[in-house]
Amino acid sequence: MANYRRGRINDEMLKEVAIVLREVKDPRVQNAFVSVTGAEVTPDLKYAKIYYSFLQNSDPKEVAKGLKTASGFIRGQIAKRMNLRITPEFTFVHDNSIKHGAHIATLLEGITFSDEDGESENDGE
Repeated sequence: MANYRRGRINDEMLKEVAIVLREVKDPRVQNAFVSVTGAEVTPDLKYAKIYYSFLQNSDPKEVAKGLKTASGFIRGQIAKRMNLRITPEFTFVHDNSIKHGAHIATLLEGITFSDEDGESENDGE
């Protein structure tokens, strides 16, 4: 399968799983405000890794258990919504890149620049 097709399927999978997650009734998932950050489908479309993040007021292990128990429901809803010959089995992977990015942003905001060289903008004239 061409890579551009897999890319389109990954993008569509990301959108649809994000929509279906709002319909999950499990309080471990519903109360954690889970957001999908990425989707990666294997070339044979049998398996898919769904990368997610959530607000930090929830226990990561409980959210993972909730997503694992809801994976059958999610798979059924994706089968109805997407026109694929094979609906992949989902593996949910916690993605902490948003938290890492926020940490780097706070570090960058804390940097102060000082004029140690003693040069000013008008010295070169």
